[in-house]
Amino acid sequence: MRKRSGQSRWEKAVFGVIYLAAAVIAVILVVNIIRNDPDSASAAISAVCYVIAAAFFVGAVALIQNSRTSKFKELKNIEKTMEQINSMVVLWDTSFTYVRANDTFIRTTGYSEEELLDPEVMKKVLPPDAFSENLQGIINNRDEEFIIRTKNGSGVCTVWNTSIATTIDGSTMREGMTIMMSIGPNLTETNKMKQEVIAASKKLRESEKRYALSMDLSEIGLILKEKGSSRFYVSDQLCEMLGIVSTGGYAEGEAIREVFHPKDRIVFDTFASGMKNASEDLSRDEIHSVDFRARSADGDYHWFNFRYQSPKSGDLDVGGAIMDITAEKEKDLVIERMAYIDEVTQIYNRNKFMMMGNEILECTRLDKTVNYWVIVLDIDSFHIINDTCGYTNGNHLLKEIAAVLLSNLTEGGFTARIGGDNFALLIRATDDDELPMRLIKRIQLDIANIDGMGLETQNITCSAGYCLMSDGGMGDFAQVLDRAEFALSLSDGTRSSILRFDNRAHDAIIAGNAIEKDLSRAIENNELVLYYQPKINLEDGTVMGMEALIRWIKPDGTVVPPSDFIPVAENSLLITQISKFVLFEACRQNKQWQDIGLAPVTVSINLSAIDFYQTNVTETIRTALSETGLDAQYLDVELTESLALKDIDHAVMQMQEIKDLGVKLSMDDFGTGYSSLSYIQMLPITLLKLDRSFIMYLEEDEISREIVSAVIRIAKSKKIETIAEGIETVGQGEILKKSGCDYAQGYFFGKPMPADRFEEFLRSRQNRTVKV
Repeated sequence: MRKRSGQSRWEKAVFGVIYLAAAVIAVILVVNIIRNDPDSASAAISAVCYVIAAAFFVGAVALIQNSRTSKFKELKNIEKTMEQINSMVVLWDTSFTYVRANDTFIRTTGYSEEELLDPEVMKKVLPPDAFSENLQGIINNRDEEFIIRTKNGSGVCTVWNTSIATTIDGSTMREGMTIMMSIGPNLTETNKMKQEVIAASKKLRESEKRYALSMDLSEIGLILKEKGSSRFYVSDQLCEMLGIVSTGGYAEGEAIREVFHPKDRIVFDTFASGMKNASEDLSRDEIHSVDFRARSADGDYHWFNFRYQSPKSGDLDVGGAIMDITAEKEKDLVIERMAYIDEVTQIYNRNKFMMMGNEILECTRLDKTVNYWVIVLDIDSFHIINDTCGYTNGNHLLKEIAAVLLSNLTEGGFTARIGGDNFALLIRATDDDELPMRLIKRIQLDIANIDGMGLETQNITCSAGYCLMSDGGMGDFAQVLDRAEFALSLSDGTRSSILRFDNRAHDAIIAGNAIEKDLSRAIENNELVLYYQPKINLEDGTVMGMEALIRWIKPDGTVVPPSDFIPVAENSLLITQISKFVLFEACRQNKQWQDIGLAPVTVSINLSAIDFYQTNVTETIRTALSETGLDAQYLDVELTESLALKDIDHAVMQMQEIKDLGVKLSMDDFGTGYSSLSYIQMLPITLLKLDRSFIMYLEEDEISREIVSAVIRIAKSKKIETIAEGIETVGQGEILKKSGCDYAQGYFFGKPMPADRFEEFLRSRQNRTVKV
């Protein structure tokens, strides 16, 4: 604080007023005295002097008291201010009669405010030379570091600065007291960080020396790509290893790529792509390691190991280290050949193909402008070649095919035998979508010309499936290869077929698999139910039977039509479980309706080809009738004509066994397949079902009417009843009745209904007839 000098304006004003008042009083007294008593002049002058002296004394006392009050107010303000300082602050006088410490000082030292009033405590806290009677020496000794001791004995480093805060001339504490302010910021953490920086710098210098030495001794070359630069930084070691010429430590990418072996340049392409679209790289900081061949400074190709990384932060897009491993590679060659070389063809095997595929897939994700075709080849009927020519010749053919693939491989491409008679290729995609098609056809032509060892007599062909690597979705390379193999699997057996992966076909298979899983759970959870559609006697309109139709009702109430899940069930063999459910449930329900007094009717069920040809269907039907108690005459088994004609001899035998049980047999959808009326007399059927394709045009097409009439007449001549399905109008029913058709089924008479509604339908028709 600045020291005061001289009197302030208000002090001068006070003294002026006092002097003026004293002078006025003195003049008045002298005038009065002289006027009243001229002889008393000397006494009057003496009185005036006393008055003036008294005035000066009163003024002086007032000024001193006012100055002291002002000083104490100033000290209080200083005490308040020091609490706002974010450092340790102590107000003190040299005798420690007056000591005040702020909250930061109290918090740091651990002493209470009362404890710090004790001079002995302060001597424990502060070093001996922190405070002394030599005030000017303390003031001059600024920015000196002191260690303050806390209550628990620990040290706190501070830079101690002391200055005069204020002076109080006379007080109850001490006359002429000078108040000092000492401020000490806590430097403990700062000094700690400073020491750490010094230590780290020392380690860094030592590390740099060791790094430079190790790089020289280990012959490791560095290649880096900084953000915003189109060139590569190459270390001196790398330039010496590969014979690369650099300018200021930098080289162009094409110059580096040129020294890579032509068949290994894909490695550099993968590395270089790490700099493009770097922000989209999902695997940054992952270290990649790959071996490659490159032309060394001596002109020969050497083996090198390349480890590189795309860091998430910093100014580096991608960086890698290259080391000559020719000696180690030769030692590991035997092991590598066992792991990655196909024994028969001497080209890469599936393991190596998958490894390279994953590396290249990473390349396409880093650089959206790069893509690859994945091609899978399969030798058509290779097993026949093995059987007819022997395994030795078969292996010879595989070697020749491997040679064909290598000769047709484009630069940067890759090929391998991935199993048995399957080969695969990776070729870089261009704007030409016909590239893989042309390549495959060229390969097929070369394979067809393979001869030697008796292969001249063989028709050697291969089929192929292919896809773009980007068609593989978000999965790994295994998923990409699966899609190429999926395309190959879509071949219908035609030789030399070439198929590209089709998302729609693939999605249909995936959807079918999902339906299969859901259907399997639906069977376990009893989500399958039967609906019933009535069959009407055209003569009198009575209900003569019903067809049991499967429905899948999900827990949310969604009804899945049979056309959506029956084909899936047939492909997955779930159809056997479904058919068994339909058989037993239809028999049970029909017997229940008979037991409650409804008129007996026949229930029809459908059998699939799997049920009919691959299971003991007769025994299953016998068990269902026995367990439910339904009389065999009230069960009708419907078979499609395509199913019956698949193996006519077996069909006749199987159908006869079913008929011997007393069960009725119907031929469903007659007229939609390769129908021949002559089969009617061969098959032991009791009912012929006319397909709706004949019925829908009956009213307007004369030919349809004649065909239907002819079929009905022939059936009657063989004592086979007829039923028409798909009846939707009165006119259709009338034509069929006039043509001699026995029964009818269709929306005109009733749609498929759940069991409870069909029971009501049966009751409503119990005592009345509906004629057409």
